[in-house]
Amino acid sequence: MPNAELARHRLDDRLKALPSPGSLTRPHKGWIRAIRDALGMTTGELASRMGVRQQTISDIERSEQHDAIQLNTLERAAQAMNCRLVYALVPETTLEETMMNQARRRAVQHLAAVSQHSRLEDQAVSSQELTDQIEELAVRLAGRRGLWAEERGASP
Repeated sequence: MPNAELARHRLDDRLKALPSPGSLTRPHKGWIRAIRDALGMTTGELASRMGVRQQTISDIERSEQHDAIQLNTLERAAQAMNCRLVYALVPETTLEETMMNQARRRAVQHLAAVSQHSRLEDQAVSSQELTDQIEELAVRLAGRRGLWAEERGASP
């Protein structure tokens, strides 16, 4: 098993243990405010524990609400409230499935030109044959370098 494939399978196994992406949505006013309120902690008390001014806590909570908070600030706030920051990127599907879907998209792109040429020569393949060709090509393309090049928008 190539290194990337092994790494993908191992990471997929680790990610299975995490909650689903939608189950831990951030509270409307943010995690800091929600936890601070649940603990009965004032902005002044949190400010003192973090070693910042009270107004800074309001700024921090607002920056979290607007997705502008820095991870190190979020970590400091978590520690000050006896919490642990957990940072993860949780894929919508398995990494294997995400990669295969991209490989299928690339296979469709590649075979579209071939299919058009075949139709012009009156040698079109059946829908099932085309599906089989797409899957076969996708398996060959999976894991190859450059699979994501078009989506990155980078063209060296």
